[in-house]
Amino acid sequence: MASGRTRTSPPDRWPLADADWCLRANRAADRRPIRRCLALASRLGDGVFWYLLMAGLVLADGWQGLTASSQLAATGAVALGLYKGIKRCTRRPRPFAADRRIRAWVAPLDEFSFPSGHTLHAVAFTTVAVAWYPALAWLLLPFTAAVAASRVVLGLHYPSDVIAATAIGSALGALSLWIHAPA
Repeated sequence: MASGRTRTSPPDRWPLADADWCLRANRAADRRPIRRCLALASRLGDGVFWYLLMAGLVLADGWQGLTASSQLAATGAVALGLYKGIKRCTRRPRPFAADRRIRAWVAPLDEFSFPSGHTLHAVAFTTVAVAWYPALAWLLLPFTAAVAASRVVLGLHYPSDVIAATAIGSALGALSLWIHAPA
């Protein structure tokens, strides 16, 4: 090449761009208010928020809330097995483990990165919950977006981990609704 620069092929560019976007997002967490807000979203996305939602649905809507919560719990169990199996197969290192410039702002729950279990669960739960209770969309959609963003900003996942988890969670939520749609 005349310029002396090496070119990367399109398949090689994706991991470089993925790591670059992760580093850029991670630097946003240098601002304490952003870090605290996203750390809270991430922590709530560990399950606390979803358990409270399921309990609240039962308390607020009786048997229908119990039916919806049961479907959420079943969807969550399938999501857990699915993402753990994928992680075991792919064994992708977390961004902070692969690049010393990326800081883990909170402790990870496990060793591997792909896919984001928090995002997968949030998307699947939101898909099912909003089908049962469309009025909850104003709360669940922004919360799910915050959970997904938190995983990248906090240095725990690459953007592609979150994108893949969104696709898997959407498919899982849709499958759950196909099996048992709200009446």
